[in-house]
Amino acid sequence: MPADSEPGLVPLPHTWRPIGPRVAGIVAAAVVLVMTVFLWVGFDDETRAAVTPFQRGTVVAFGLLAASVIHALARSRVDAGVDGLVVVNGYRRHTYAWEQVVAVRMPPGAPWVTLDLADGTTASAMGIQGSDGARARRAVRELRALVDRPTHGG
Repeated sequence: MPADSEPGLVPLPHTWRPIGPRVAGIVAAAVVLVMTVFLWVGFDDETRAAVTPFQRGTVVAFGLLAASVIHALARSRVDAGVDGLVVVNGYRRHTYAWEQVVAVRMPPGAPWVTLDLADGTTASAMGIQGSDGARARRAVRELRALVDRPTHGG
């Protein structure tokens, strides 16, 4: 029986993405941008003229660095497909066959899901964040149901 027709299982393919880090990143970026603009507008002409191109470049470089960190958090996800899981944490991508994933854990207070792997190691899955509350608990239940099903691959 295909995975998308088994009761209690989410249809495949399915993607889980965190909401909290995305909202926090957007709000933080907006606040920093608005503060920077107001600060710049608040300077008198003499102070603005005293800012060197190197100093302006430094501010732009820090802004780009912050944007890249926010983007990394926002692109984190867990993709469940017929063949297994694809976990994207920031700019790193890991692919696991269903047989490699033994258990899905997220104890109370944990920042994100941890996957127990068949080789005895663990892997973080930042696409399901504990800060998302009930949404994260539902995602853990759904992912556990997929990992625990007797047949893999559909």
